[in-house]
Order: sequence, then structure tokens, then C-alpha cells
Amino acid sequence: MSKTQGEKSLISRFAKYYRPYLTLFIADLFFAGIEGAVGLAFPSIIRYLINDIFTMPEKSMIIPILTKTALLMFALYVVEAISLYFVSSYGHILGARIETDMRRDLFSHMEKLSFSFFDTTSTGKMVSRLITDLNDITELAHHGPENLFISFFKLIGSFIILATIHVPLTLILIFFTVIMIVVTFGYRVKMRSVFMDNRRKIADVNAIVQDSLSGIRTVQSFSSEHIEMEKFHHGNEAFYHSKKRMYFVMGRYFTLNRFMQGMLYLTTLIAGGLFVVYGTLNPADVIAYILYINMFLDPIRTLIMFNEQFQQGMTGFKRMIQILDTEPDIADREGAMEAGVLSGQITFDSVSFSYEEEKILDNMSFTVDAGKTIALVGPSGVGKTTICSLIPRFYDVTEGRVMIDGIDVRDFTLDSLRDNIAVVQQEVYLFNSSVRDNICYGDWDATDDQVREAARRANIDTFIESLPEGYETMVGERGVRFSGGERQRISIARAFLRNPPILILDEATSSLDNISERAIQAALDDLSRDRTTLVIAHRLSTIRNADEILVLSEEGIAERGTHEELLEKGGEYAFLYRSQFEE
Repeated sequence: MSKTQGEKSLISRFAKYYRPYLTLFIADLFFAGIEGAVGLAFPSIIRYLINDIFTMPEKSMIIPILTKTALLMFALYVVEAISLYFVSSYGHILGARIETDMRRDLFSHMEKLSFSFFDTTSTGKMVSRLITDLNDITELAHHGPENLFISFFKLIGSFIILATIHVPLTLILIFFTVIMIVVTFGYRVKMRSVFMDNRRKIADVNAIVQDSLSGIRTVQSFSSEHIEMEKFHHGNEAFYHSKKRMYFVMGRYFTLNRFMQGMLYLTTLIAGGLFVVYGTLNPADVIAYILYINMFLDPIRTLIMFNEQFQQGMTGFKRMIQILDTEPDIADREGAMEAGVLSGQITFDSVSFSYEEEKILDNMSFTVDAGKTIALVGPSGVGKTTICSLIPRFYDVTEGRVMIDGIDVRDFTLDSLRDNIAVVQQEVYLFNSSVRDNICYGDWDATDDQVREAARRANIDTFIESLPEGYETMVGERGVRFSGGERQRISIARAFLRNPPILILDEATSSLDNISERAIQAALDDLSRDRTTLVIAHRLSTIRNADEILVLSEEGIAERGTHEELLEKGGEYAFLYRSQFEE
């Protein structure tokens, strides 16, 4: 696709957002047109008064005509005021509505993007696209079509009137107008480039801020404020220099155009004076002509400003489209079926998985019968978390199949597949919302009684009820008001509320103290009862009751069996277990 075709496609996609508000959009253009038409009438009225009325020999006739003209002008001002009010208020509301719709579409699409996308994309940069990049779109969505409509209306109208007043002066006007158009288009590419660079730089700053503030406890614990400040300084200075380049380009652009407008006024004044001297133009027409030149230049100034606004707005929209055009790696297959309630038998059939060309799993096969518990043990990097991530399709296999109840997980719809799975992770994420809402991530349709029962089974109900506002207590960003054990039990309550046939426990107790671990392990034992459960365990004492333990290595499954069988073999598992026991 050529650059011109790409820009047309971008504008076409932008225009689609006007469709739901077509009536308001047409009304906005209608009142904008009235405002422009009224503006065109005033210089003609002044010319009429100077040429035809003020020169009348009978002065008594001037007053009645002047009165009627004043009333007409008053009526026109009222119409102009009403039109301006509509354009200024409802026109901006139209722009805000379109910006809101764009932000909704962008956020909705972000929510569907795969883990692989977020693995390589900074959260701060995503926030920048969602907020900063769309800020200018309100003004463009409102003023863009409206400014183009009014400007062309005024340009054509004032040009016709100017040509009827004096053709030679109009030829001079055309000459200067062509120069201004050439300047505008000449700077168009430069402005697009500096605006895009500016967007990238502020996205980098947002990413640094988001990263630093999210890890503020680590920053302060290690007295690393100066390191974070240095990173911020580099990003902030890069943004400043980008903005400085942008202002230099804009400064040259506006200065050249303003200088050409001044030269046009000067040339018109000198040429008009000469035409008056030689009798081809009267003074009233010179005054009217200069007034109409202002009417003619006003839309040109608007279009010059619009060029900047257009470049900024479309730069933000283009960055938004880049995200919208990013297809999720994980999506429903055509004809995917609803999973319903699954029994929970899990089969890995010759599964291989590579991440960025690095092979993590190679031809791995095993089966977990429904309702059984299997534990995954091994050093970091051998694929334990990858195995658990392939079941709910956070990633897809490179080769082979992951099946549940004998059906490839890719044949289920994503939502229905994940409805059958609950994941309890080592790092619990709590949203800055109430305790109740955080538990309800397990089931948003749950009643208050069901939420309380889930909390009771997770051994967190007494703690929640002791809080000042009980279940409506706000947990703070990332749950900072609660301890690690309390956050983990809220996460377990989510899983109880979900009540799925398949449960994944990803080192759910590895970062807790012994007292918290015992309380949470009791809750996890209750949670995993009669469910197909995969456990990633660092502390081997927590998996002694697993139906089967898989010991993983870089070559695949090194050992498998029950706790007692593996101890009896005296292999890798026995070595790891005795090492922990001795510690």
C-alpha cells in the first residue's frame, strides 16, 4: 500500500466513528455553515452603506435605512451567536463522544491481546496510547470536519465576492495564496515526523514512571531513588529535546505563513491605492476588499492551524490503529465449541513449545486423570509454568496437542475453556477495589452469601469481617494494605467461588512464612479436593499427597511417580527432598 493509500485508509477508518452520531454531526456542520455565511455578509453590508447610503443627497432618507440595516445586523448577530453556541458546545460533545468510543475500542482490544504481546510491551507505553495519544483526537474529531467545511465555505464565498470587486487585485491574492499552500504542504511531512517522535518519547516517560512507581517499595528499600531519577531524567530530557524540535518546525511554519499574509496586506494596500489614483477602484471598494481579504485569510489561518491539529490527531490515531491491527496470537478457531462443564482429564500429547525461538518443551506427553493431583518439580527454566500456561491457552503449543476430556483445547472457545479453570499464583494481583469485588473475579454473578462462603473456605472470612468496612473495604493498589498471606487467601477465595473442575497452583505458598503457609495449605487442600489439580511446588513438603509427581529437567520428564516411589528410587527427587529436609 502506498503512503497516499495508507493515509486515505487511515482517514476512512477515522470517519467511521462519526456514523453513530451522524445527526449531531450534520447539525454541527449546518450551524457552522450558518456562522460562516453570516460572517460573509458583514463586509458587504458595510460596503453597501459607504457606497450607496452615506453618499445619498437626501440625508433624511439615511436614518430609516440605517435603522433597518442595524436591525438586520442585530438579527444576524443573534443567529451567529446561536450557531456559535451549538458548534462550541454540541460540537465538542461530539468530539468527546468519538474519543470515548475510540478509547473503549482500544481498551477492549487490549484486553483480548495475548500474553506474548504483553511480554514484550511496556504497560506504561500502553497507557500512553490509551490516554495521551487520544487526547488530541477530541479536538480533531470536533474541529476537523467543521473547520474544513467552514473554511472552504468562507474561502469560496469571499473569493467570489473579491473577484466581483476587482479582478487584478484578486490575481495578486491568488499568487500569495499559492505560495502559502506550497509552504503548508512542504511542512506537512516534517510535522508528522516530529509529532510521531514526540508521542514515542512521552510513551517512554510514561513507561519509566509506571515502572518506578509500581516498584516504589523496592526502589526505596534499596535506596535506589537516584537510579530511578537518572532514568527518568534521561527519558524526560529526550522528550524535551523532541518537543523542542517540534516547536522549531512549527515556529518556522507559522512564521513563514504569517509573513506571507503580511506581504499580501501590504501589496493589496499599495496596489489598491494605485488603482484608486488611476480611477479603476473607489475607496469604499478598497476598504471592502481589505475586509474581505481578512475574511479570505481567516479560513487559511484556520487551515494552517488545522494542519498542525490534523498531524497531531492523526499521529495519535495512527498509534491507536497499530494496536487495533495487532491480532491476538490466541483466538477462537472457526467453529470452536462451548466447553460446558468439563470432567477435567488433561492430556499432553507430544507437546513441544518454543518461545522466541528458544525451545522450552520438547515432545512431552503425560495424562492427568480427572479429579487427580499432579505436581511439577524441577529447577527454573524447565517449563513448569509453561505447562500450566498451555492448559488455559495463555500460549498455544508449537507442536502436538493439549487435550481436556480428549478434546484439543483449541477446539473450545476461550471463554468457555477458561471458565473451567482457576489459577492461584505465587504473585497475587489484587485490584484497587473492594475485597468483595476482588473475590468476585471468580464469579461476578455470585450472591453475598456465596462470597462469604468462599471467604470462609479460604480461611479469610474472620479477617475480612474485622476490617472497618468488611467486604466493602478497599484493598489499595495491588492490595498493599494486606499481607502476602491475606492476599493469597483472597486469591484462593476467588478460586472457591469459581468452583472449576481444573485447578492450577503456581508456587502458591513459596513466598509465605511457615504459619501463613500452613493456614493456606489447609485451604488449598480443601480447594483441590475432587478437582484435577496441577501444582508447581518449590517446597516439596507440600506435595507429598499428590497422586503423581513429575520431575522435570531440560531434557523433559526425568522421573515420575508418587512421593514414596520417588524417594525409594533415590534419584533427583529424593536428592531435592533430602536437601530441603536437611535445611
